[in-house]
Amino acid sequence: MRSMVSEGASFKQRLTATAPNRTADAFSRRWFRWFIILTGLWVGLPWLAPVFMRLGWEGPADAIYFLYSFQCHQLPQRSFFLFGQSLTYSLEQIQVVWDASLDPIVLRQFVGNAETGFKVAWSDRMVSAYTSIPLAALFWWPLRRRLRSLPFWVFVLFALPMAIDGVSHFISDLAGIGQGFRFTNDWLASLTNYSLSPSFYVGDALGSFNSWMRLLTGALFGIGLVWFSFPYFHSLIEGTAREIKDRSVRAGVDL
Repeated sequence: MRSMVSEGASFKQRLTATAPNRTADAFSRRWFRWFIILTGLWVGLPWLAPVFMRLGWEGPADAIYFLYSFQCHQLPQRSFFLFGQSLTYSLEQIQVVWDASLDPIVLRQFVGNAETGFKVAWSDRMVSAYTSIPLAALFWWPLRRRLRSLPFWVFVLFALPMAIDGVSHFISDLAGIGQGFRFTNDWLASLTNYSLSPSFYVGDALGSFNSWMRLLTGALFGIGLVWFSFPYFHSLIEGTAREIKDRSVRAGVDL
């Protein structure tokens, strides 16, 4: 009787220990697939907001705008538009079709209309920074055995341009939307002897200096983040998976 109770207890212990080990083993083999799926959904949803607006599904679109409003300022002059006359619009164009206000709380409420198209729920910087993460991860995956992790100081160099650009935008906007030094970029025009088109220096529309900086620095940050963190994360997962497998073999348990 005692032997049967002991065997039953041993079986329950093995069963209890096996379940989390199997879960951990399955995660170690599929984590990258799930990462791509989940991040793909996260970076894809902002683009569904204008699609839903186009279809007249305002409820789901509003839910997406609301969800991403906690992560992004959603200023229309720094956002992409779909199904309209242009992919981006200047502050002046937004003011003509929406409101002459320079209040960011008022401006961010504009999601578009039939003529301008509808706004993506992320600004161009957020699109660049977050979309570059799963894309960089897809490039990293086949090279993971050969590509070493970036040193931390190199990652800082990758992230620094976005930090400088973001902070300078923030400081500039303290003077008011469309009023600060990053709106006209007179300092850059002076440095380049006004050799480029005026539209390159002024505003936030696609093709402007501000737009290029947000897109490029965001992508640089995403690439650096993946290159720095994923080798560590992958090594940790592989090491844990080997430990689980070794323990399971010693215990005579199949995962």
